[in-house]
Amino acid sequence: MDVFKPVYTEQNDCQDCYKCIRECQLKAIKVTNNAAQILHEDCIYCGNCTLVCPVNAKKVRNDLTRVKSLLKRNQNVIVSLAPSYMSEFPSLKDEQIVAAIKELGFANVSETALGAELVSQKVSEFLDEKQSGIYISSACPSVVEMICKHFPQYKDNITPFLSPLLTHCKMLKQEYGEDCKIVFIGPCIAKKSESDAFGDLLEASLSFKDLAEWFDEEGLEADLFYESDTEPSFVPRRAGKGSLYPIDGGMIAGIKENASTTDAVFMTFSGISSIYDVLKDLTYYRKPGLIFLELLACEGGCVNGPGTRKSYSRALKRLEVINRSENDVQKPVLNFSIDRDFDSIDVAIKPEHPENKIKEALNMIGKYSDKDEINCGGCGYHSCREFAKAYLDDKSEPNMCASYMRKIAHDKSTALLGKIPSGVLIVNEELKVVEANQSFARIMGEEMEQLFDTIPGLKDADLKKIAPFYKLFSSILTTGEDSLERDFRLGNKMLHLSLFTIQRNKIVGAILRDMSQPFIQQEEVINRAKAVNQKNLETVQKIAYLLGENASETEDMLNSIVEFYTLAEEKN
Repeated sequence: MDVFKPVYTEQNDCQDCYKCIRECQLKAIKVTNNAAQILHEDCIYCGNCTLVCPVNAKKVRNDLTRVKSLLKRNQNVIVSLAPSYMSEFPSLKDEQIVAAIKELGFANVSETALGAELVSQKVSEFLDEKQSGIYISSACPSVVEMICKHFPQYKDNITPFLSPLLTHCKMLKQEYGEDCKIVFIGPCIAKKSESDAFGDLLEASLSFKDLAEWFDEEGLEADLFYESDTEPSFVPRRAGKGSLYPIDGGMIAGIKENASTTDAVFMTFSGISSIYDVLKDLTYYRKPGLIFLELLACEGGCVNGPGTRKSYSRALKRLEVINRSENDVQKPVLNFSIDRDFDSIDVAIKPEHPENKIKEALNMIGKYSDKDEINCGGCGYHSCREFAKAYLDDKSEPNMCASYMRKIAHDKSTALLGKIPSGVLIVNEELKVVEANQSFARIMGEEMEQLFDTIPGLKDADLKKIAPFYKLFSSILTTGEDSLERDFRLGNKMLHLSLFTIQRNKIVGAILRDMSQPFIQQEEVINRAKAVNQKNLETVQKIAYLLGENASETEDMLNSIVEFYTLAEEKN
């Protein structure tokens, strides 16, 4: 089921706004019955849709219950804490955050950055052995998913190593026993997909938001905790350069420190859109030499991940990480394998559609020529053709096209207006005609019918020039009244005009009826008789009320007089 995936949609909350499609660079979303669903075979779990959804219909799987259950069953559960904790809890000392986490029931807390240092060391050795080629970091699980699913031609360019988190898990299991369980806490949603794929290494993944909620639930205030300086905070030791990994360029800093002799060109890019632009044209690079790309799915790095609570300046977050990173620490020793391949991640299927099928899909939403393809983006796709392809992929629905639905609504209203025997007229605040039906032109006379044939719907016609009753429209536009009824004579016709406000002081509608028509006369006589009868009934009710009220007052007055005289006689 969808709810067991790292990201899912709460179907009942989805308001078919298509903002998630618009913001998803990879269009890993399908609309069914006006509700957006995650396409997990395409999704890279960057979590961006959970941030942009205006009604919070996009949800992140909550693993908190699972972790609490794990703590009840196992005494040796260790937290792998992402280095971006420095920017998430900037006011807390390391000892305080560690003590608060251990209070929740965890045996120890270790820095994920230790795994990052081991990865940097391994990548440095790997690049030193290469003479040329383009290589991409495996540190970001969202980027790895993106390449394997959407740019499989670059799968072999990914450095063939475990991510820093999975490397850290291996290190902890070697240090504290294979039976220890590891829970990640950090800003990344894609780490949940790593826990799903590598359950033997990583038990579960929580976000910083989850941690903060857990603290609140338990009534823990981390700033009140403080462990002795003699007791180490993180186990087995503090991290060094690896703590720079959550900012863009942080991995490169670690690799360069470990590199012996390499003339590689190092570049870093963050944000899915930027990475997409890098990858789509990477095949054109033909020059010799060594290039290493550090790619991070979140703009500015992991410090801006979807699992964070703090939304302050990226520059300040970056400074927090840089200022609190350590240099003079024990260098890690990599004495176990972190090699991996990426064959377990399947390529996203992208069917090719012939041009005639695309044309058919475009025609279905009223796009018959290039000028009809307005590419407004209202459906969430960049162009009408992209939307048509999505429809052929069973990802979109025709009613997602705003211009198509507007045209259908207009055609329906036009057909309806054409069938109404009464005249219909809609006017804006400038007394310009917005819409009129043919019955209105017919009632107004032959000259108006000729004008209607020339200007269908009399659109933008000046009401002052075509109708003697324009002052009634002007009056209701000014006053903002809900409705107004008037009879007037036009030539030898007696007409009845019912005006009503559509948008107060902006748009007014009217129904015009020819009272000389036999069926109108009969209907009007009945309606007016009913109105007179109702008015008489209301008058009788008012008179009865007044008489009753007057009788009550008279009775009260007479009673008071009787009481007065009775008391006077008793005194005498």
